[in-house]
Amino acid sequence: MSTTTDLGADGAEHDADARPHDADTAPGADTAPDANAAPDADTAPDADTPDAADTAPPAVRLRLDLAYDGTAFAGWARQPTLRTVQGVLEDALATVLRAGPLGRPAPRVTVAGRTDAGVHARGQVAHVDVEPVLLHAARGRSDRTATQALLSRLAGVLPPDLVVHRVLDAPAGFDARFSALRRRYTYRICDDHEHRDPLTRTHVLWHRRPLDAEAMDSAARTLLGRHDFAAFCKPREGATTIRTLEVFRWSRPTEGPDAGLVVADVQADAFCHSMVRALVGASVAVGEGRRAVTWPAELLAGRRREGGAAVVAAHGLTLEEVGYPSDDELAARADQTRARRQADDVDARPGCCG
Repeated sequence: MSTTTDLGADGAEHDADARPHDADTAPGADTAPDANAAPDADTAPDADTPDAADTAPPAVRLRLDLAYDGTAFAGWARQPTLRTVQGVLEDALATVLRAGPLGRPAPRVTVAGRTDAGVHARGQVAHVDVEPVLLHAARGRSDRTATQALLSRLAGVLPPDLVVHRVLDAPAGFDARFSALRRRYTYRICDDHEHRDPLTRTHVLWHRRPLDAEAMDSAARTLLGRHDFAAFCKPREGATTIRTLEVFRWSRPTEGPDAGLVVADVQADAFCHSMVRALVGASVAVGEGRRAVTWPAELLAGRRREGGAAVVAAHGLTLEEVGYPSDDELAARADQTRARRQADDVDARPGCCG
């Protein structure tokens, strides 16, 4: 197989970049403990007894659907001394599964898209591999299923800014990161005093100058397709910046919870580091009239981050949804995602895809 790709998400937005994420998205930290690790010398089986690795039941892979307010988190990835989504979630899992008291390794979670500090998620997806003995411990004497019991117990220990909505038995071949087909983000901006709401200040960017949403939308559409988005990505050694931008549009809704706001819908197979917020920054420059509608496409063609678009604040960004193929295509999708994207594997020109 070809070398793996780096899939990051935006500012984290890190998503599965081809590999789906890096540094903060490197798969190492997300992988489950090795179920075949050698036992300690004092507990190793005798030569004539079956190897524990051969007799222990395989770990059960669970899918977690979750949401969080990123305001008080230092991003997704676990970091020493910092409060992160991964750290809080893994600690909660270790508590309800009684990993410590049972002498088992703490669970490790793999996520679809690692988000940066301040970025929110409404439709995040993760998976965790759990030993059956731990699932049994979480269920206790309850007549609920193991997944129902785990969901209930997690609700009892997680803080209010992190919610697990569902715990499901993952289908064969499922990998939250590598099996994903696409990630969809929304970025919200308020540029009108009349619609400025202090209750939404943690997830809506306040912008002092009026924006031309139609011009921003026209500029956004020129970036659609499969391209090298190096001009909009924070460089990471060994990481590819080739992505397929499937949806990028701006609107100013007239009704609903986003009425009066300037809202971006951004969807791609994956996002490299800071990509979504850089795309938004370029759009804002167009919306203010400081740059021509053609400028974002010119940046894209230049493939250089220097002198490019400013990266906007993280708090206006929300991961809304992660999409997956049908169950019978999950494993094949994961293999495809792990294959490195090549420099010539791009569309001929920006805006090719409508």
